[in-house]
Parts: sequence; C-alpha cells; structure tokens
Amino acid sequence: MGASLDLAALRARTPPDIQPVDAPVNLAATRQDGLGCHSGKETMRQAAAAAGLGETLESLKRDYPVGPHDQPQSMCPAFGSLRVGLRMRRTATILSGSACCVYGLTFTSHFYGARRTVGYVPFNSETLVTGKLFEDIRDAVHATADPAFHDAVVVINLCVPTASGVPLRLLPREIDGVRIIGIDVPGFGVPTHAEAKDVLAGAMLKVARAEAEQGPVAAPRQGRDGRPTVALLGEMFPADPVQIGALLAPLGLGAGPVVPTREWRELYAALDCAAVAAIHPFYTASLREFEAAGRPAIGSAPVGHDGTAAWLDAVGDTCGVARASVEAAKNRFLPAIRGALDANPIRGRITLTGYEGSELLVARLLVESGAEVPYVGTACPRTPHSEADRDWLQARGCHVQFRASLEQDLAAVEEVRPDLAIGTTPVVQKAKERAIPALYFTNLISARPLMGVAGAGSLAQVVNGAMAQRERFDAMRSFFAGIGTGHAAGIWEEVPQKRAAPRRPAPEKPIGETV
Repeated sequence: MGASLDLAALRARTPPDIQPVDAPVNLAATRQDGLGCHSGKETMRQAAAAAGLGETLESLKRDYPVGPHDQPQSMCPAFGSLRVGLRMRRTATILSGSACCVYGLTFTSHFYGARRTVGYVPFNSETLVTGKLFEDIRDAVHATADPAFHDAVVVINLCVPTASGVPLRLLPREIDGVRIIGIDVPGFGVPTHAEAKDVLAGAMLKVARAEAEQGPVAAPRQGRDGRPTVALLGEMFPADPVQIGALLAPLGLGAGPVVPTREWRELYAALDCAAVAAIHPFYTASLREFEAAGRPAIGSAPVGHDGTAAWLDAVGDTCGVARASVEAAKNRFLPAIRGALDANPIRGRITLTGYEGSELLVARLLVESGAEVPYVGTACPRTPHSEADRDWLQARGCHVQFRASLEQDLAAVEEVRPDLAIGTTPVVQKAKERAIPALYFTNLISARPLMGVAGAGSLAQVVNGAMAQRERFDAMRSFFAGIGTGHAAGIWEEVPQKRAAPRRPAPEKPIGETV
C-alpha cells in the first residue's frame, strides 16, 4: 500500500498563480477587427460584457462557479451542449464559432457516436463585426426550421461569437411551430462540458415549462401508467433508470424521464413529476426550472447499500410515501445489494478522478465493495445536493476535491501510489508511466450500471482485473529499464546528449557603424 495522503500538500498543489498577460483591451479595435480566441479569457470576458452580454456571463458565473484555480482542464465545454442536442429526436443543431473549434467539436461528437448532421455558420472578421454573422445565423435557422422534420433548432455560440456579442436572444422564439433555442456556451464562461449539458437542458426545460403553463401539451410517447414519477437528472448508463424504476415501484412511484431527454415531449413529462432526483447534482439551471414548477429535489443516488437506504428514505419523505412501504422496499432490496457487494469484493487502494459528474457515486460503490479510496477528484463543483455523498466519503477517510485540477489529481497518484488509478487520459498516462495499473473513467467505469442491485457488483470484475496487472507492469518496466526517456528515449549505441539551445547570433552592425 502507498503512503498516507498528505491533504495539506494536496490542497496546495493547485496551478501557480499566473500574472495576467493580456494587454489592456482596446474595445474599439476588437469591434473593427474581430476578436480571436487567442486573445485570452479575460480579454474575451471584457469584450463580451462590452458587447452587451454581461448579464449572460454573470448568469453563467452564478450557475457554474469556478475556483479555486479558475477552472479544470478538460475538453471544450460546448461539447456537452452539442451532445445533448445531437441525441434528441427531431432536433437540429447549428454551431456558430471558429472553424477550428467547429471541426474539433464535430469530430469528437461523431467519435462518440453521433449520426446527425451538425450545422455550421462560417464567418470572417467582416461578417463578425458588421452584424452580417447574425443575419447569416437567422437565415440558417429559417432554412432549417421545417416542422415536418424538427421540433426544435438549437443554435450554440462558441467563444468568438459570444465575445463579439452575437445576439442569439434576438432570434425568433418559434418558426412555423419549430422552437428556436439560442445559447451561449463559451469556454471562458462554462467550466466543464458536463455543466454545458445543463445549459441546454435548462434552456429547453424553461421553454417547455412556459408551454405547459399555457395549455395542454403532448403526452409521452409511451403513455402514462397513472403513478406519480420521480424525474432523473443527469446522463447515466441505460440500465440505471430501469433499476431505479424497480426500486420505486414498491413505493407506488415510477421512474420519470431522464434529463437531458431524448425528445422534446419528454420535457413535459419530466416536469410533471412528484420530485426530481439530482443524480448529477450540478444541473443548476435545470433544478431551477423544476423548482419554479414546484417540484422538490432529492440529492445523491441509490448506489450501494447505504446510498440506496438513504435515498429510499429521502424519496419516501419527499413524496409522502407511507413509512411501512419504504421499510418494505428496503427489506426487499438491501439484502440483495449487500449480497452482491459481498460476493464481488474489491481489495486495494484506489484513487479516482473524472469530469463526468458521477465520481462521488462511483467512489461510494468502491468503498462499500471493500476498496480504500483516499482521494476523489471531480471537475464538477460542490453543490448542496452533493453534500450527502461528500460527508459519507469524508467520514470514511476520503479526501473529496471539487473543481480538481490536473495537478491535484496527479499529485494524489504520486503521493498515494495506489494499486489502481481511475481517471482522465493524462492521469491514466502518468500512472502507467509509474507502472501503476490505471483505467480510463469515461469509457471503462461510467459506462457501467451503478444503481441498485445491478450496480452493486458491476465494478468488481474490471477493477480487480486491472489491479491484477501490477506484476505485468513491473515486468515490463524491468524489461525496458535503461532505454532512456525524453530526449534519450529508445535504444542507442551512444546515448544522445542533451545540448543547450543554440545562442542567437548577434545582430549585424548597421553599415557605416564603427567599432
């Protein structure tokens, strides 16, 4: 086992304070020449505020606070909103941003399985600063908003259009019955792609709530069975809503739609719930819409024995379920969950990091399976609905780091020397360089059931299998010892020597200058 975790050192392992390098902003110049994404975050923020989007940025800042080190290092946040739109039926998505950003976002989207065209409105400095870009976006929206094919058209401003004040709020709210949803998702305003999912989900819930308040709306595609429902907030493995539905059935409740939804009419059904389960507790904008609709929120999730027991109690209290029904449900499910945990033990020390938002839930499941988890780092923020999970983990010796930086995650691996590191790509890479088995969180951990009985034993096989590779890592490291790293990587008859950078030649003397 590794050394104990030095929490004081870990907290101090945030990126060093960097003096701002942005020059004073010449707003007149930015309006004339456009504003490139190379300008720096502070310059972009100031330009956006000066262009009339100050309130938008303040709203994002309130919903998704950063700190203590600005924001985590992760993929472009706009990917989250793009992913939500591309997974919805009868929904078109149009991006407004630099061509390089659009290329990267569409590539990533298709890599993750999107089979939908992504609209793009190109621009140059002239169309950006003259207002022609907004006209081009408006034309693209009118051309796309065909009620025969679409219920909604989503337009996403990336960094440069937001910084330049492209006013999506001036787009029509509806064209021939097709809803137009315009959102700003700049990297300098939304910290993570997980929270960007909430930006679009919240915007859609707001429109759907207003429609439901005005009169009858479309019923769910699969109909209704008459039971009150608990809406589920946050993307999760497809089997998890089924497991949650099974847990709720003895309480006389059903599992409502998962938000972000897969089609527009599910938004109405989600709002028409008895309560909303904040499985991902950082969906601030979405929770605000449920609150406005008078729907209470429940934190944490039914993971493991303790998590399931506490969650069923919370659901019963919130939805007014008879205590006898709650206890009967617990007596039915908890022994099976305990049995699954005992039958699939995990023995070892594990560090866990990620940016999906379910990191604390996975950590709880690992701990109940028998693992020692001294460190959990998540790129997502601390919220009131994550307190129960945080308290439970800290009571069992786990340091929980919200808004974790890559430096903190790497420091935890270095200091703990775990039997297994679960994390993001750079964390996995660093761990394997240290001959520590590692698993990529997004593809290998979050893509498994976590809830109820199915989740109780779902992690043991992959986690134990990875930890069993420790001897192979040691053998590989021994075999390749001495081949060098960095400039000397490889096998050499004569190891190349690292040389100092060549000096720049002295400037030539001007003609006529005497010595």
